Amino acid sequence: MILCGGLGTRMREETEYRPKPLVEVGGKPILWHIMKIYAASGFRDFVLCLGYRGSMIKDYFLRYEAMNNDFTIQLGRSGQIDGKSHSRMQFHNDHEEQEFRVTLAETGLSTQTGGRVQRGSKYIDDDLFMLTYGDGVADLDIAKLVTFHRSHGKMATVTVMRPISRFGVLDVASDGLVNHFVEKPQIDSWSSAGFFVLNRRVLDYIDGDSCIFEQEPLSRLVAEQQMVAYRHEGFFYAMDTYREFQYLNQVWDSGRAPWKIW
Repeated sequence: MILCGGLGTRMREETEYRPKPLVEVGGKPILWHIMKIYAASGFRDFVLCLGYRGSMIKDYFLRYEAMNNDFTIQLGRSGQIDGKSHSRMQFHNDHEEQEFRVTLAETGLSTQTGGRVQRGSKYIDDDLFMLTYGDGVADLDIAKLVTFHRSHGKMATVTVMRPISRFGVLDVASDGLVNHFVEKPQIDSWSSAGFFVLNRRVLDYIDGDSCIFEQEPLSRLVAEQQMVAYRHEGFFYAMDTYREFQYLNQVWDSGRAPWKIW
């Protein structure tokens, strides 16, 4: 399950006319990159929880085959050329995403994250499912994450990483002399990177469209000791601002994108 319904207000340069999951990195929507990360571990069945400009995401997938293949289209009503019947559209080459199964679920324009999970859950058949956001990429082995989740027996696993400070950090003496300076150091703490693995019982912790998943549901799971952190020491980056959009494109264009694990 991928949350694709937010407004993306902090990168309005790109999201004024399209939803953030469709903002492109290297010519492909960041949503495509996220799906490829899952597919690298064999997970190809997705539920996309739509909201803001969700019709554009629907249109992207409706046109996906045509936009990623050469094809011949038969115009006219008869469907015949030289007396022979032809299909209306014939694709001439296959692309590697042909095995994806994508369910596009309208979850409301103003619905909060918990409400989106609850609305989209009607398309989840298994006792275990995964959840992430439509704007973050990582060199994460999803198969190892799921194995870790199954090993501890708790209801929820959250992937955590060490964040990088946005600012340089200084050690300043009492007289104002700077003793040490580090440009954007790694912070000695852990932050959520999303990429949750959840037992279906977590849905019982969500109460309606106004429920913010990151607040009461996760707080209850923590209080009940039902959440375990999966420490990811590798690459993670969330595209929340225009500057971060530019950075991800620069990394991709360099040919050394760490999250390209497929």
